[in-house]
Amino acid sequence: MSDTLQLSPTTTTTAPERPPQAREPWADVAKGACIMLVVLWHVITKNFLQVDWHLPVPLPGAWGLLGEQLLPLRMPLFFAISGMFAVGAVGRSWRVIGRSKVAKFGYLYAVWLLIHTLVLALVPDFDTARAAGPLQLLEQLTITPSNLWYLLALAVYFTVAKAARRLPATLVLGVALALSVVVAAGLLDTPGNRGGLYQNLVFFLAGVRLRPAVEGLAHAASWRRLALLGGGYALGLVVLRLLPGTGPLVSVVAVAFGVTAAALAARSATVARVLGDIGRRTLPIYVLHMPVLAICHAVLIGPMDRADPPMQLLLAVAEPVLLTVMVTWFCLALERSLPAALVDLPSRTRRPAATG
Repeated sequence: MSDTLQLSPTTTTTAPERPPQAREPWADVAKGACIMLVVLWHVITKNFLQVDWHLPVPLPGAWGLLGEQLLPLRMPLFFAISGMFAVGAVGRSWRVIGRSKVAKFGYLYAVWLLIHTLVLALVPDFDTARAAGPLQLLEQLTITPSNLWYLLALAVYFTVAKAARRLPATLVLGVALALSVVVAAGLLDTPGNRGGLYQNLVFFLAGVRLRPAVEGLAHAASWRRLALLGGGYALGLVVLRLLPGTGPLVSVVAVAFGVTAAALAARSATVARVLGDIGRRTLPIYVLHMPVLAICHAVLIGPMDRADPPMQLLLAVAEPVLLTVMVTWFCLALERSLPAALVDLPSRTRRPAATG
């Protein structure tokens, strides 16, 4: 998603044009890390922990525990960065944002929900939510989003950000934070992935409203600050087990930690190139990884169940990382073969053929 504003046909040339704001490398690194963590979480919960392990050490449980500790970081940071990239779009007219963002992400959610429903029906033993009939499909399309809820959330969040654009930031962020706390405390019924949609609005809006502050945090990144934020994050995880309603506040610290870590990581040319490229191509990974993982699970679960203890020990150490990398690579390899109608809202007018 671009955060630059395009000139309209009526723009005059008498006023100097503002150069487009450069895309921050650390932000793409952060998005790349987040989508990899999303894939890793699904690999752990929907494949790795479903294996019939016969091990003398609790390695499967350790992977599950690690994934849980990253819950306050993954999607809040992902949405905060998405909000930063949305600043330019939110400043456009309702007509433009309605088609380029709201309709686009709503359309992509509906199309990919149908694809997921069809593909996952072929892998009935894969442990994930799926519509078993028309009514459940309608529910997932409207009020109880599926595993693709990030797309539906973007459609909703762009609408809210645009509608609340002229309201004070303290009011907008305060209301969104209150909603997040209420959901985290279990005071609101949130079946399926509805809770994630409610809880992460505040982070998207914070990215939109507080972009300069987030960028300032990244530019001031240091190893000392990373250690302090890491300690605060670890302490927050302890508090979170005692007081679930503190989840959004722990996520604030986690996001600050993630921004700082991404800014430091982006100083490495190799990391910036690899994770940055992934961060600029998160859509195909997000929409494709679940069906790809379901097929991998169907192929791997039997051999992993029957593997002897030494092989199982090796798999318990390395399989989550290896499968995460493999699934991500395969999704990116499939990207070029996806029809345009599966990655963007179809255009109402046919573009003229290129000449020369």
